[in-house]
Amino acid sequence: MTIRVLIADDQMMVREGFSVLLNAMPGIEVTGEAVNGREAVAKVRELAPDVVLMDIRMPELNGIEATREIVAADGTAKVLVLTTFDLDEYVYQALRAGASGFLLKDASARQLADAVRVVAAGEALLAPSVTRRLITEFSRLSEPSHPLSRAHAAYGDLTDRETEVLVLIAQGLSNAEIAERLVVAESTIKTHVSRILVKLGLRDRTQAAVFAYEARLVTPG
Repeated sequence: MTIRVLIADDQMMVREGFSVLLNAMPGIEVTGEAVNGREAVAKVRELAPDVVLMDIRMPELNGIEATREIVAADGTAKVLVLTTFDLDEYVYQALRAGASGFLLKDASARQLADAVRVVAAGEALLAPSVTRRLITEFSRLSEPSHPLSRAHAAYGDLTDRETEVLVLIAQGLSNAEIAERLVVAESTIKTHVSRILVKLGLRDRTQAAVFAYEARLVTPG
């Protein structure tokens, strides 16, 4: 199936450049563009894309608020945040708002296409190479009053194996890697992940990773 992508960025060159790159990739089609967060929210309702490439700093409605509205209103569109810095504090706010991951704007065409495919498949785009740095800063900036801080009480509903899987998700491992680590079938891990998300009331693996760090099930380092 073709992955439908919406590009939201206030810079025309970025939108046009990403459109050209993605439309040249098999199985990916750019179905629309937005110049600000407000238009992005409207275009998601109109076009029903699978993935939204979302710039953070945009006029009228920034990418964080736009992400929050899209996630709250739509159950299918995944948001992939675009940023120029991999340790941008706004990235952490976007992940809290429901983004499925982030991508640097200087990514190659292949990295861009791979990122879109990963997010469209429901995976978290939190590569192990950047997860430790990102989460270290994320934890420093975390607010105790945030709803995810209910984690301390909620993760008690998980079984020991589900807790183990949650920790490995937070460390950036894929289902296949977790299955190999725990010596079980990948289908078993998929079942565990689904149950974890349902029990914790979370949207996807990215939110599960955030949850694990805020519950201090995993500590940076």
